[in-house]
Amino acid sequence: MAEAHQAVAFQFTVTPEGIDLQLSHEALKQVYLSGLRSWKKKFARFKNSVITGVYPASPSSWLFVVITIIAAMYTRVDPSLGMIGKIKEHLPVSAYLSHQGQNIISALLFSTVLWLALIMTMRYILKQLLSYHGWMYEQHGKMSATTKFWLTLVKIFSGRKPMLYSYQASLPRLPVPHIKDTMTRYLESVRPLMNDQEFKRMTGLAKDFEVNLAPRLQWYLKLKSLWASNYVSDWWEEYIYLRGRSPLMVNSNYYAMDFLYVTPTPIQAARAGNTVHAILLYRRRLSREELKPLMIQGTLPMCSAQYERMFNTIRIPGLDTDSIQHYQDSKHIVVYHKGRFFRVWVYHGGRLLKPKELELQFQRILDDESPALPGEMKLAALTAGNRTFWAKARKAYFRNGKNGQCLELVEKAAFFVTLDDSEQGLRYEDPVNSLDAYAKSLLHGKCYDRWFDKSFTFIIFKNGKIGLNAEHSWADAPIVGHLWESVLATDCFQLGYNVDGHCKGEADPMLPAPQRMQWEITAECQEAIDSSLQEVQALADDVDFHTFPFKDFGKGLIKKCRTSPDAFVQIALQLAHYRDKGKFCLTYEASMTRLFREGRTETVRSCTVESSNFVKAMMNCSETDEQRLKLFKTAAEKHQLLYRNAMTGAGIDRHLFCLYIVSKYLGKDSPFLKEVLSEPWRLSTSQTPIQQVELFDLVNHPEYVSCGGGFGPVADDGYGVSYIIVGEDLINFHVSCKHSSPETGAHRFGAHIQKALLDILALFRLDKKYLNK
Repeated sequence: MAEAHQAVAFQFTVTPEGIDLQLSHEALKQVYLSGLRSWKKKFARFKNSVITGVYPASPSSWLFVVITIIAAMYTRVDPSLGMIGKIKEHLPVSAYLSHQGQNIISALLFSTVLWLALIMTMRYILKQLLSYHGWMYEQHGKMSATTKFWLTLVKIFSGRKPMLYSYQASLPRLPVPHIKDTMTRYLESVRPLMNDQEFKRMTGLAKDFEVNLAPRLQWYLKLKSLWASNYVSDWWEEYIYLRGRSPLMVNSNYYAMDFLYVTPTPIQAARAGNTVHAILLYRRRLSREELKPLMIQGTLPMCSAQYERMFNTIRIPGLDTDSIQHYQDSKHIVVYHKGRFFRVWVYHGGRLLKPKELELQFQRILDDESPALPGEMKLAALTAGNRTFWAKARKAYFRNGKNGQCLELVEKAAFFVTLDDSEQGLRYEDPVNSLDAYAKSLLHGKCYDRWFDKSFTFIIFKNGKIGLNAEHSWADAPIVGHLWESVLATDCFQLGYNVDGHCKGEADPMLPAPQRMQWEITAECQEAIDSSLQEVQALADDVDFHTFPFKDFGKGLIKKCRTSPDAFVQIALQLAHYRDKGKFCLTYEASMTRLFREGRTETVRSCTVESSNFVKAMMNCSETDEQRLKLFKTAAEKHQLLYRNAMTGAGIDRHLFCLYIVSKYLGKDSPFLKEVLSEPWRLSTSQTPIQQVELFDLVNHPEYVSCGGGFGPVADDGYGVSYIIVGEDLINFHVSCKHSSPETGAHRFGAHIQKALLDILALFRLDKKYLNK
């Protein structure tokens, strides 16, 4: 094959005349271009690190300070108040350094120190400004004079044209809450879940912990908060994710869906070409730090640290704990199709492959009819199963030889791609079952056709629909959501397709073909694969999923009720759960803490005394609608307060978690912490935020709405609920639970959610202050 010959840089043969070298100029050219690209990336990283390192100033500001100081010296004005003279006295005497040269060097040193001092001062002031969160507690739509003045100062000290990581050094540290505040808030959160006797017992445990053990544990946390960038995040990543031994599939990984109503092209290879190119464009912008940091109200920066490991990242299984391996760069992706693995280069001639060229590569894979090697087809089931089992199998069968080389290709790939041989997405003739099947396919697929260890697996279905399965330890859903929004918008609104559904442009016909990976799976390894597959197949079969769009109303109507859309949905979930199970449960809602450096998430305990009072009133026929509406507004205000507390570092669950970790390090048992950390979250919820509204014109193109994403149930007898509020009139829900639990049913709970939303809206319709009848 011509491609195989081009891949060899040189050959030699022994002849009677000696050794005859045969150089491949094309291969040498590729080596040169590859090296050139590598050096360009190194230079770009160095330049970015300099620009980020001096932000909110700029490198050019150093030159301005130097020129100003030297100009002042020539006008016989000493702006240093004698410091330049002191520096000159300590310069080493040299015959090659004139008096004027000593003056210039002294001025340069003073200017540089002054410039750095100004940078540190600006950063310190900005950090103090960003530590203020009073603005978040003000009434929506109203801004106090204090907040306006504060925002003005933030804009002054924030600098201009920030890059992705420019604000990292200026973000405040996550504060450690006071023990007394955490205890008070915890007891308040569990009050609706306990009877009087149970609550009295828990109050006693909490008071004993607060007085005796807590002060000692708190001292270590405060020490850590002074030393580490974030007192929570590293322990959260290690103990919640990496030390978990249960399967990643269903239990940890989550997914993202394509557009709900639109499929830009039904041609699988073409959709793969455009979207993979869009992902690579995003990776290039990320590498160059051209992505703008996410800002609240266009002014307040959020932490960008989680973006660093989006690409070229793998979770490595270990016997006791996993680890995350991130590579600086990767020039290939690994593609799975019908049990075969292929390596596809994403660069050629020192440039990214164009969409049409990627389409050609994917079509070559689709046209390849070679069978899977023994054991190859279901190999990835190992990544879906028990982590210790996978770690042992990896050590036994994939350390050396061809298997080791192939595994290294997968682990070093930019990301993993699956060309799925099934068709998924919304089918109008069967909307309910089609969306449910689509969700389950993205969550677990066939249990062996996604590489669950990779930072994400990108999936292209046979009918052109796409999706994504993401590993959770390296980042949270909003980070992946930012990528996903960009990919969908770039695919449809920038790249587009020809009238025949193929990618635009031309392809270089001399591209090296995708390289088939050659695994050597032994009989013993195949037994391990089958064992893991049997375990995870049972897990996948047990998942009950229901995905549905709620079209009766959306945030447009909710805002007319003068209520937070998130609070509206969360209280509806409480009502739905009570109607479903006849009781309240500990409820988890994820909230971000990215206003702080290296912040990840905090828990909003949505089941409150106020929300339970409202639910009881809804279930009580004797209560008036006026009283119910009053209780609802009180519950919504409480929920908003809890959400704001969580975002500003005043949540309780991460604090309690870290106290528990310290107690284990010290070998101190706490009945209180043990009971708190063992409480199951039987209702786990998350809202998927739309972060780049400007990418989608839903007014003129309402069909381009995202379906959002979802996750598996956290508790065996509980529900997982993800929702995305799209535009003004649509909320998409993803509900998960387990068939094996007699207490749960995804479709039943979905029906309760829809009825709860409509019942709450009906309360507002009865009040003329809010909505017309």
